[in-house]
Amino acid sequence: MSDKQVTVIGGGPGGYAAAFLAADLGMNVTLIDKEKNPGGVCLYRGCIPSKALLHIAKLINETEEAKEWGLEFSKPKINLDRLREWKNEVVGKQTGGLGQLLKAKKINYIQGRASFINSSALKIEKADGKTEEHKFENAIIATGSVIATIPSLDIKSERLLNSTTALDLPEIPKSLLVIGGGYIGLELGSVYAALGTKVSVVEMMPGLLPGADRDLVSYLAKRIEKSYEKVMLESKVTELKEVKSGIQVKIQDKEGKTTNETYDYVLMSIGRKPTTEGLGLENTNVKVNERGWIKVDKQMKTDDANIYAIGDIAGEPMLAHKASHEGRTAVEVIHGKKVTFEPLAIPAVVFTDPEIAWAGLTEMQAKEQNIKYEVAKFPWAASGRATTLGRSDGVTKLIIDPDTEGILGVGICGPGAGELIAEGVLAIEMGANATDLKLTIHPHPTLSETLMEAAEVFFGQSSHLHKPKKKL
Repeated sequence: MSDKQVTVIGGGPGGYAAAFLAADLGMNVTLIDKEKNPGGVCLYRGCIPSKALLHIAKLINETEEAKEWGLEFSKPKINLDRLREWKNEVVGKQTGGLGQLLKAKKINYIQGRASFINSSALKIEKADGKTEEHKFENAIIATGSVIATIPSLDIKSERLLNSTTALDLPEIPKSLLVIGGGYIGLELGSVYAALGTKVSVVEMMPGLLPGADRDLVSYLAKRIEKSYEKVMLESKVTELKEVKSGIQVKIQDKEGKTTNETYDYVLMSIGRKPTTEGLGLENTNVKVNERGWIKVDKQMKTDDANIYAIGDIAGEPMLAHKASHEGRTAVEVIHGKKVTFEPLAIPAVVFTDPEIAWAGLTEMQAKEQNIKYEVAKFPWAASGRATTLGRSDGVTKLIIDPDTEGILGVGICGPGAGELIAEGVLAIEMGANATDLKLTIHPHPTLSETLMEAAEVFFGQSSHLHKPKKKL
């Protein structure tokens, strides 16, 4: 074994990835988390259960779409108890598997909550009610984030859901209002809409998914307008009140006009926020910035020499895969390697229908940063594979440096965009240019071809789209 010792606080995708790598490198590892097994919000109450339910929604939606092709299925009978049970089985399988890996890697796992006594010791309140002191040489904070709320709207009602309770599927309501047009709200709203709920969404900004590329969002917005009962943009909820028939909601539009609507359930989904409460950071030299994130450098080091922070607690983007790679960076630094966390692209995926994914610079960011760029878009209406799927509602978009042909950013909207974006990430990380993408032979007919064809559009040479190259 190595003489290095590391203690990881938090067993989510960042924490367990760090602990597992540290063990693989021969280090003496302790992992502390409040759950029976590692997994964090992602596996227990986020990514995994939501994607299980989104898969069900996809199957239901496809049976409806099949009518256009001459296939008609009877209306699905939804056994909500079994659906909930299956979702829980998925979570149990994943978290249980991580528990087995803990034992295989000989990691000391402590179920409990940890707080700093000082810069070299923790107090652990264990699940069995006992308290113990734990000395450490190096600590990695990976405690994640919590659900953000609007205090004035946080009424104590079982009919007011959040991103955790919505996954429990209390019932299939007749109506549901989603407060917030971000990715979590739209994903969960899509699940309930597929199950038969009349879903409405209210968003303060002029468009859904604020911050995402408008070219990509436009396709999703059109589909949501058809599948949702109502989309209310530039509007806000000013009051929630529980009544006998559900929750009465006051909604104010951009003109200041207020309307009253009653919904069976309301889902508040305005994002997540970091929280360091209860960690005892005041007993260390760790610093927190004005937005609540722990300050770290590119090696994930805090202002305290032997304490590191990774994942949601260390800043945006608050994504599981970003946390995992940060965790590995911190462990390698502790192990003595000269590494930094400096990715050129971190992919983001919205698992709605159609999916939206992007990596690198968006067109909006390029404009804001005054970066010279050119856009090359290949609409999926011109894709043979998309046509066979009956899904022309998509686009593949490249942001390209016109001088070097370098790929600055990639955006994709369409079924499977979350899988396809990995090629864009690799292209950016490897320094590929538009010629590289154009000359890479892609299998036909596939959706992955749209990346190659978008590169061809840049040169005005697309086989399936007439768009001559603009003269600069």
